[in-house]
Amino acid sequence: MFDQERQNIETRITAFCQQHDIPLAALKWLPIPFAGEWGISTSFFQTAADEARAGRGQGLPVPQRAGQIAEQVRDFLGQPAGISRIEATKGYLNLYFVTGEYARRVVDTVLASGPDFGRGAAKNERVMVEYAQPNTHHSFHIGHFRNTILGESLARLVDFAGFDTVRASYPGDLGLGVITVLWAYDKFYKGREPQDIHERGQWLLKIYAEATNLLTAKENETPEETAQREAHEAERRELYRKWDAGDPEIRQLWLETREWSLEELRDILTMMDVKIDVWFFESDVDEPSKKIVDELIRRGIAEDERPTGGPVIVKIDEKLGLAKEKYRTAVILRSDGTTLYLTKDLALAGQKFDEFHVDRSVYVVDNRQSLHFQQAFAILKLWGFPQAEKCFHLAYGFVSLPEGAMSARRGRVVLFKEVYDEAIQRVLAEIAEKNPEMPAGQRETVAKQIGLGAMAYAMLSVDNNKDIIFDINEALNFDGRTGPYIQNAHVRANSILKKASITNDQLQGTSPNFDYELTKHEIDLIEQVSRFPAAVEQAALEYRPLVMATYAYELANAFHSFYHAAPVIQAEQADVREARLRLVAAARQTIANALRLLGIQAPEIM
Repeated sequence: MFDQERQNIETRITAFCQQHDIPLAALKWLPIPFAGEWGISTSFFQTAADEARAGRGQGLPVPQRAGQIAEQVRDFLGQPAGISRIEATKGYLNLYFVTGEYARRVVDTVLASGPDFGRGAAKNERVMVEYAQPNTHHSFHIGHFRNTILGESLARLVDFAGFDTVRASYPGDLGLGVITVLWAYDKFYKGREPQDIHERGQWLLKIYAEATNLLTAKENETPEETAQREAHEAERRELYRKWDAGDPEIRQLWLETREWSLEELRDILTMMDVKIDVWFFESDVDEPSKKIVDELIRRGIAEDERPTGGPVIVKIDEKLGLAKEKYRTAVILRSDGTTLYLTKDLALAGQKFDEFHVDRSVYVVDNRQSLHFQQAFAILKLWGFPQAEKCFHLAYGFVSLPEGAMSARRGRVVLFKEVYDEAIQRVLAEIAEKNPEMPAGQRETVAKQIGLGAMAYAMLSVDNNKDIIFDINEALNFDGRTGPYIQNAHVRANSILKKASITNDQLQGTSPNFDYELTKHEIDLIEQVSRFPAAVEQAALEYRPLVMATYAYELANAFHSFYHAAPVIQAEQADVREARLRLVAAARQTIANALRLLGIQAPEIM
């Protein structure tokens, strides 16, 4: 909020240090927790340490020299404009602001910036976030939803923080699971598919479970059952052979059934307001990845053991010169010449870097693949891609329900659409009971906003590395650390402004002062609003949507406390009323911005 003042002070500090031959280290400013005043602080410990290493610093210990520099800078700066006082203590330089002026600036900045409040400056780097990539020939379940909302929130965060952002999806459309569905559909179910896109996707999942059961050996099976199972397995292998050979009929069947899965996926992404920029498919990089293996062999990075019946491998630790085992040895091509996930991920990364000019690549994939991505990034480094240092695996844990874990092979999965529909119905029932005056035309929209918001926040408010037991009753709670609780803060703020008949034009046209004794609840709310830009930056740079989810709850909590304790429309003094109305508007805007970065809508009413 006081960027110009801070920059002016930094310029003067730099001039002072140059004048006195002090090797000034980069100044890092941190907010000072409110204790009667707002302020920011920096230290001179690094400067004193650099000075000592250079053989200067008057022979003083670093802490003592840092304190001396802070005091000299304080005396040099005097009383800069916009600063109430400057304090030097134990190597730190603390700048304090006039409380009412700080509060006014926070509120004015939010209202002037609107939806762009908190947006970072352009970073001049392109980030590709890869997510929303379930295997085809299945249906979109609640675990896929966690993957997608994590990736979408991260993409929104890095974009808002100033990175050029590309959203990518890499669905798996190859492999035995896909062939299993093709075989069962062609043999038992062809022409019987439902027409509704969600029913059809769920139907493919049922076919997969039934086919897996047919192909799995049972205890005490009869010779006839064994013969039947082996015949089925032979048919599946033959179909796989035909697909691999490019049989036109099988390939057409594969594309047609793949499209059924993609139609369901695209519809769910539309519900979630997710817009994928680039679609990669596993099948597209299968053949190109084999050429990359040849290149890695030519360059001495990979070793070809196929002449002796082995695979193509990369001894990563040895190539990196590591004494201790870290990455192990990776297989990048089987002995029969077929590719692995790692082979295709190397090809895809090369395409990202060369074709899309990606500087940073984030992979949102479950935590079982941690070693896989460590190996992939290490091989990319050996291959010579500087971007390998900025590849990141955003790992996440599994999602289950109180009833237990999911298993696609056993047909025991919790489908996203089923949970979504149930959430909407529960919210509609809540609206009918607690807000029967809500117009019928708005109920469905509000129910979707709250239902999907509850599901999204339940996924984002837990550390991505931890498993989740998703309980819809807890997610839809309007009290506590939930999406509806945060959305309700936005609704309450909106209600106050509506009752006061305050328009956006009126908010832009006034700028009342906060030159009165602020209550604790006002201070806490102003403090939380002012933290939003820093929360955006932290969440984006750390690739942690949890940071924003936590911040959104703390902001909403501060607003609810303010709402219950501080009269706004009924404030006794006109200037206090006007100041608080603007604070409410600033809080409403900040809550809306935070929710948007979490992929959650901010309803006007509930």
